[in-house]
Amino acid sequence: MMQVMGWRARIKRHGWRLLLSAVILAVLAGVVLHEWLFADLPPVTAVELRAARPTTQILDRNGKLLYEVLDADAGKQYDLDLSRIPAACVQATIATEDSRFFYHPGVDPLAIARATWQNLRSGGVSSGASTLTQQLARNLLMDAGERFQTSYLRKLREAYLAFQLERHYNKDQLLALYLNQTYYGNFAFGLEAAAQIFFAKPAAQLSTAECALLAGLVQYPSGYNPLLDPEAAKGRQLTVLRLMKDAGYLTAAQVEETARQPLQYRSRLFNIQAPHFVMYVQDLLVQQLGVERLREGGLRVYTTLDLDLQRQAEAAVRRRLAQLTCTGDAACDDPAARSRRVDNAAAIVLDSATGEILSMVGSPDYFSAQISGNVNAALAKRQPGSAIKPFTYAAALDPAWSSRAGQPPLTAASILADLPKTFTVENVDGALAPYRPQNYDRMWHGPVSVRTALANSYNLPAVETLDRVGVETLRQLASQAGIRTFTGRYGLALTLGGGEVRLLDLTAAYGIFDDGRTVTPRAIVAIEGLGDDEIGDWRLEIGNSSGHPISNLQSPISQSLNLPVISPQTAYLITDILSDDVARSPAFGRNSVLSLAFPAAVKTGTTTDWRDNWTVGYSTQRLVGVWVGNADNAPMVGVSGVDGAGPIWHDLMRLAHPQPPRPFARPEGLVEVEICAPSGLLPTAACPRVRRELFIAGTQPTTPDNQFQRVVLDRATGLPADAATPAERRAERVYWLLPPEYSEWMLAQGIPIAPPAVQAALAQQEPDLAGNKTASAGVYAEEQTRTPLRLIQPDAFAAYQLHPGLPAANQRLRIEGIVADGRPWAELRLVVDGTTISAAQDAAQLSAWWEMTVGVHHFWIEGEPDKGGATVRSEAASVRVDEFTMDRVTLGEP
Repeated sequence: MMQVMGWRARIKRHGWRLLLSAVILAVLAGVVLHEWLFADLPPVTAVELRAARPTTQILDRNGKLLYEVLDADAGKQYDLDLSRIPAACVQATIATEDSRFFYHPGVDPLAIARATWQNLRSGGVSSGASTLTQQLARNLLMDAGERFQTSYLRKLREAYLAFQLERHYNKDQLLALYLNQTYYGNFAFGLEAAAQIFFAKPAAQLSTAECALLAGLVQYPSGYNPLLDPEAAKGRQLTVLRLMKDAGYLTAAQVEETARQPLQYRSRLFNIQAPHFVMYVQDLLVQQLGVERLREGGLRVYTTLDLDLQRQAEAAVRRRLAQLTCTGDAACDDPAARSRRVDNAAAIVLDSATGEILSMVGSPDYFSAQISGNVNAALAKRQPGSAIKPFTYAAALDPAWSSRAGQPPLTAASILADLPKTFTVENVDGALAPYRPQNYDRMWHGPVSVRTALANSYNLPAVETLDRVGVETLRQLASQAGIRTFTGRYGLALTLGGGEVRLLDLTAAYGIFDDGRTVTPRAIVAIEGLGDDEIGDWRLEIGNSSGHPISNLQSPISQSLNLPVISPQTAYLITDILSDDVARSPAFGRNSVLSLAFPAAVKTGTTTDWRDNWTVGYSTQRLVGVWVGNADNAPMVGVSGVDGAGPIWHDLMRLAHPQPPRPFARPEGLVEVEICAPSGLLPTAACPRVRRELFIAGTQPTTPDNQFQRVVLDRATGLPADAATPAERRAERVYWLLPPEYSEWMLAQGIPIAPPAVQAALAQQEPDLAGNKTASAGVYAEEQTRTPLRLIQPDAFAAYQLHPGLPAANQRLRIEGIVADGRPWAELRLVVDGTTISAAQDAAQLSAWWEMTVGVHHFWIEGEPDKGGATVRSEAASVRVDEFTMDRVTLGEP
């Protein structure tokens, strides 16, 4: 007992010492922990110390100054009191970035819990929880090396600084500091600079719609930049408006009204050369180096631009637009020119070997608000019209791509039918619908070679070719060439420009037609001023094309990878067609603006609604693309690719080639063969016209032409003469034997059609005569085998209405069907809903008129090739006929 009492006395005597030691140890541990975690952090008052930073210079390839990025604080950064900032801008920022800003002490536990739960569920970091105060702490108080770390230590230090900021400043001061320091893109730090740069007005005059747009830029300034991608910026603005409604700042009606308000972008005037290109380079720098590194300055960025060529290109664009519209120095009395409604144009010049951007004109006047001049049309997504057709034909000509599509390759001599034809496609809703393409000249040209079809940009052969290789094949080939904007749902109209492309991407994609390999656009040659720890993934090379002894720090995304897409032989065939002035003369005439004094290939494009026209072409040294249209998407009046973009392209090609380029080099693996031009087969004595054509070795024709048949007729009977026909009754004649679908075209052209008796006699003499009538390489042989009978009219899935004011006898449909190979059948019948409406014997074609009645009706042609043989039936076409209803009629505006 006494021993226990002694222990207790000792504990009482020494307990306070143990407790004091524990407290001292805890304090020391806390001090050490604080020193280790937070001692090296700057004081929170450092946010108010914004020392001047060295400028960043953006230079052309020869060291000429394009733009000097001013110190963010001395230049494009202005401090505003919170009272001078519109409430809508404050609300949009809080709703988007930190909806509980006024309710937390710098760190939001609820947001952290929510983000932690979301990250645990996703298995990664899918959600953050940074408050406005934490963002300020990170961006203004942490150095660049720590700012972008994703460690818990960094988050803990950031939270500590946020608590300290909240202790030192009130909420209004922090909010003002955030709005005055945040980066909005285009070198704009702070709301006032952003208002001036994007809307040419002080921040105090910003509308709710403008505030919502600017607040949306903060998370991704380059991706939502309205001067580069207005659609993406608009979509982000709508998201901010929704968040403002969720936060209680706007009603649903106010959101809808604000969303409808137009946004008029306009840049603040400042000293800059090649402004669209400079802004493009700036975005590349932000993507590669980050906003803060760009803000720190001290860089010299050598770009690929040739400033002298850029100035010449800008002048050419303005001059040709003035001539087109009879304005300025090109004023004239042509009323048609003054009403053409064309305000804008863009142009790209690339080095075809390296992909270096030598010139980028985004509009004729960057600072013109009237034409939305600061929107870079060279990067805007627009429909390319026929400028996309070469990629369709490349897929069909290339043995590898056509084999992937399950088809033998076409050749430049293959014959395609340029005749009216209806295709059955899926519409935007996924329902089947008829699609009947038309040519630009509203004419049909009968059997045309691939060379003629592409050179003259005929539409139906291009659609037929895409139908052959498949839409997905075109999408994949275009994507590999560098066009990655075909992300929607497309039908056969994709080959006529139904998708959207960027001028820069399309121009670079044409690079595959030089040697079959990709050309990747490149804008930055070298950067001076990066530290060793900042190079990261950038590749170090010594020396550069401009001769400056600087480190060539090239971004991996800017390297020209030169990946193979099509064979060199296919590329040369496309180039040979696009540079063939004779082949394109039916549509463009000889020596048009598409012709140059040196070898060059070119393709135009015009959308059917006149909103876009294009000319893209190339030599062995340069790729040049031009777009003409209106930034507001208003249609032009009668301006085609050859009229609008063509003259600009012609000028730029001349300017970009001070010395004539070397000719296109023909690769091995091509053979030149003399062919019968109208058929694409080997010439015979009866062939009326021969020419020489290039073929990929192994695809050249081996069959003599059998379309043109020389026949000796008996004048008395009109039948082929026989041994008993006397000499005085014999007459020699050459017939062009084409399938029945060509009959109307042949009659319109005044081409005599062989009488049925002559065709039958010739078929008996040469049983395989019809097998190769329409094309070399048997293009249509498979179709004739698959569908020996074809219903030409009516169009499948067409819809009609009966008009009460017209007699029933006048409301009829023409029904027509043919034998695909042109041989007469023993009997043919046209059938509607199971009832024969017309029949004929020994016929290869049959037509009739059918009086329409309400309902869904089914049409087909059937018959027997030989008497007593099995009945063969074509595919059926379904047509709907409804009563007249006014609300289904679309009336055009006056």
